[in-house]
Amino acid sequence: MTTLLKFVQDLLHQAQGPLTRELVLEPGDFGLGQVPAKSKPDATTDMICGYCATGCSLRVHLKDGQGINLTPTSEYPVNLGMACPKGWEALTVLDSPDRATTPLLRDDAGKLKPIAWDEAMRTFSDRFKRIQSEHGPHSVAFLSTGQITTEEMAFLGALTKFGMGMLHGDGNTRQCMSSAAVAYKQSFGFDAPPYTYADFEESDVIVLVGSNLCIAHPIMWERVMRNPHSPKIIVIDPRMTETAMNATQHLSIAPKADQSLLYGVARIFIENDWIDQQYIDESTNDFEEFAKFVSAYNDERVATETGLTIDQIHRFAETIHEGKRVSFWWTMGVNQSYQGVRTAQAIINLALMTGNIGRPGTGANSITGQCNAMGSRLFSNTTNLLGGHDFTNPEHREKIANILDIDPALIPTKNSLPYHKIIDGILRGEIRGLWVICTNPAHSWINQNQCRDILDRLDFLVVQDMYHNTETAKMADLVLPAAGWGEKEGTFINSERRIGIIKKVSKAPGEALSDFNIFKLVAHYWGCTEMFKDWKSPEEVFQILKQCSAGQPCDFTGIENYQFVDEQKGVQWPYSDSDDNDQERRLFEDGQYYHPDRRAKFLFEEPRPLTEPPTDLFPFILLTGRGSASQWHTQTRTRHSAVLRKLYPEDTFVEINPVDARRLQISPGERVIVESQRGRIVAKAVLTPVIQAGQLFIPMHYESVNQLTDATFDPYSNQPSYKACAVRVVMN
Repeated sequence: MTTLLKFVQDLLHQAQGPLTRELVLEPGDFGLGQVPAKSKPDATTDMICGYCATGCSLRVHLKDGQGINLTPTSEYPVNLGMACPKGWEALTVLDSPDRATTPLLRDDAGKLKPIAWDEAMRTFSDRFKRIQSEHGPHSVAFLSTGQITTEEMAFLGALTKFGMGMLHGDGNTRQCMSSAAVAYKQSFGFDAPPYTYADFEESDVIVLVGSNLCIAHPIMWERVMRNPHSPKIIVIDPRMTETAMNATQHLSIAPKADQSLLYGVARIFIENDWIDQQYIDESTNDFEEFAKFVSAYNDERVATETGLTIDQIHRFAETIHEGKRVSFWWTMGVNQSYQGVRTAQAIINLALMTGNIGRPGTGANSITGQCNAMGSRLFSNTTNLLGGHDFTNPEHREKIANILDIDPALIPTKNSLPYHKIIDGILRGEIRGLWVICTNPAHSWINQNQCRDILDRLDFLVVQDMYHNTETAKMADLVLPAAGWGEKEGTFINSERRIGIIKKVSKAPGEALSDFNIFKLVAHYWGCTEMFKDWKSPEEVFQILKQCSAGQPCDFTGIENYQFVDEQKGVQWPYSDSDDNDQERRLFEDGQYYHPDRRAKFLFEEPRPLTEPPTDLFPFILLTGRGSASQWHTQTRTRHSAVLRKLYPEDTFVEINPVDARRLQISPGERVIVESQRGRIVAKAVLTPVIQAGQLFIPMHYESVNQLTDATFDPYSNQPSYKACAVRVVMN
């Protein structure tokens, strides 16, 4: 038996014991296991939830070092003792017969068969190197996630781009947050959500655009409910969502007409002199051009394009004007659009022109989706170089190379292809190998049937996941079993820029390893171990990332270590001075932004029509969105909780307005076929007035939904437009 194989076996044996910390290895070791914890019986430890980017703290109750139950942490400044159903069941979903417990390799008969880690790693390295040798170094790519730790994201990005010679790699945050990230970069000069959750409780007017906060982010909605100022809540959404039902005003807007409404409101502000001219003069650029542009958005035009009445539009504008502390919030209803960036900037423009930014209860505030989407946006090495730096900037490459002690020539000088162009590259035969980490594109990617056909064309598909039976894992040539939340350690960064800690409170099943240790293995078998000699543990990588953040808007060099983050109950960046212990940290309080002239920009352009409007053949507009507070994304985890499964409908359903149902003679509960130009699915009809006539709604979590969606993308962010496409309903 080789030394390596014995080392692997020994450490996997160690990993069967309960633990609370990753093993810190000596130089030359490969990071394959962890040491047993020495925890007190019936102890507790606090850690950040691994579902959404709210970033709640959960108190895990331990017995013999193993997590056995949890409760929300009452003193944490995010959730204040609250948790949604997913958080309560976070430990339960780890215990599933569908967990990936050993590497799997597809044999000559087409079956996935268990193999040892040594064979898995040799196959991984040999197959990808062969593809690169035959088709060029950029013929291999990766697709990653916003659901692994910041340290793991950084390790993956550095390993693939600096060690393995890849250029192309993107994350599934492209599907949810890229429009917000680009909007902030263009408007503010950096991807910088300016708010803190305390703003939910400080606002006297709260504007929610394309956000069903009550369902998608229930703890944030609870923060709204704690607001002592009786805020006026305005919801802009085509559908009467659970959030809209509780709003002061619901603007049931035509799909994708947000820009016209927001430009029309901006015109009303200007015509009535309801603007903060001093703030505009001191802190922004291009307002005069913007004012000229929005002058064309008169009442009649905006009413026609939005489907709202002129009275509704003016009441909306007047409510904002009368507010002293107005906060604007948006999420996927804005981002997942063919014009998401400019719509987000139309929201930002309203905050800038009224001076509603940088003060308590204000802000143009993007709500993030995945637990570590913010970490992905800054440190995954996909859309930007580590720490929000720029791959195309030679000074940035030199800085990062010096920190990592590598040759600057190893850092790519141009950006990766975005997600959809990586998929297109597979279709064109330019990308022949793909490594998918903690994401499920065969379910979640737009125009699903085409996506699966394209993935099936790969020479070699590797899927690294907690579960062996995701839709994408079932297509893989090689499956690498990964540990999940609660089975490893590292940091997440939530929507309000708060860095929090996750900890190992449960052992991973079988031979599953943390993503961090899988990346260490890959580095060894690829032959670039020396490059990552200092990347021994997640906490040591955290120290490296601190150096990468230095001098950036996201600078967190004042954070000492993981223990410091724990003691401070999370730390919002920027945090360059460890003496500043404020729990709530807003950006732009001084009216200074991150462009070289320290000013924000007004950005705008003409809205574009729906990319696929209804026709006689496909007369309905299909809307998609969050279905319930107990479902999450592709349900890879939530479907493994018996409790959560009881809290949402098992079968795919479609909401239909009763007027349309009567016309089509559809009865409640009847199974119907919903069909687009790309596919057809069967769904149970739910008759409800919450959806407008001529529109349908299906939750995004069900496996079949993306057979219908149309592969169109925002030209600036390259984010898919999931929210609106043309469909028809026929009897099953």
